Amino acid sequence: MSNIRTRYSISCRTLLLMRMNSKGTMKKVFNKIRRKKEEPQQGGRITNDTLAEHRARILAGGRRFKYPVQYQRHKLVFNAIIIGVATVLLLVLVTWWQLYIVQNTSDFMYRVTRVVPVPIASIEGEQVRYSDYLMKYRGAMHYLVEKERVNLATEDGQRQSDFVKNESMDDAIADAYAAKLARENGVTVSDVEVEELLKKQLADGDVSEESYSATINDFYGWSMEEYRDILKAKILRQKVAFAIDRSAEDLSKSVGDRIEGGATDLQAVADAINGDDEPQVAYAALGWLPRNNQDDGLTAAAADLEDGQISAAIRSTNGAGYYYVKLIDSNDTQVNYEYIQIPLTQFDQALADAEESADAVVRYIELPEVAMQPQQQQ
Repeated sequence: MSNIRTRYSISCRTLLLMRMNSKGTMKKVFNKIRRKKEEPQQGGRITNDTLAEHRARILAGGRRFKYPVQYQRHKLVFNAIIIGVATVLLLVLVTWWQLYIVQNTSDFMYRVTRVVPVPIASIEGEQVRYSDYLMKYRGAMHYLVEKERVNLATEDGQRQSDFVKNESMDDAIADAYAAKLARENGVTVSDVEVEELLKKQLADGDVSEESYSATINDFYGWSMEEYRDILKAKILRQKVAFAIDRSAEDLSKSVGDRIEGGATDLQAVADAINGDDEPQVAYAALGWLPRNNQDDGLTAAAADLEDGQISAAIRSTNGAGYYYVKLIDSNDTQVNYEYIQIPLTQFDQALADAEESADAVVRYIELPEVAMQPQQQQ
């Protein structure tokens, strides 16, 4: 009986092992079959027909290693752009605040406006450059502080500063208006004209350009480049004033015709032109003056005449108008002459009309009003 039990237990154990082995064998067989089915789908044999497919599969699998780097690079570029734009906006905001709210007139802000042409006002659509205003204001204040010893910390000093600000604003607006009219009337100023005027000033003062430059810098704090800009704007405004003033041109021709017709008494010519109406021309006799008198070239023109001779029409270089000069007498150091002046009025009148218009002139900063002119001026 015991032998039967022993054999039975051995048989059962053997069957169990055989069953387990059979399951393991079957599992291996199924796995092998599954792998054989999957292998052609994953790999397959590479041939000329399947080369492009395998290449695309390999590249697609490698993109997962490339995407993280690409993402980081794009993110860095995007962040850099955001930071750059934010920085520019911040700089623009700070500059706007300094110029239009604080009204900073420092040398740094002046240099900024020389590079970036921001406006301070406009007249009939023509932009008035902030740098032009600051150049005029800073030059005048340099003179007051360095030469007149004005103390800006005092009430009088602040009043003079406010007065100069308004003067500089008006002057810059006038220059911009002249530039607008110059384009409309085909008026231009060349560098040659600027250099000729500068050479004339050097000759009148009998100084070199280096000495003149040092004087300009000492009195106004300007460089020669800035001074040339001042001269160019001055010449342009004068040429525009002559170009648009037809009535002054007609009066000048009328005076010239009378002189060419034999008239020699300038006062009588002026009285005949004016009649009983409001004076249109002016007569003056200034007596004896030094030959080097600085009066817009009138003394120099008179010195070139013979006694009793009358000059042709002279265009002033300061925009005052046309002049006819008659030499009365002269010696080695002095001249005595009289003249008729035909003033230019159209430019000043047009500018005044524009400033009175509600929409023609727009100021982008608010300047303090000055009730009275300061005692000390440039």
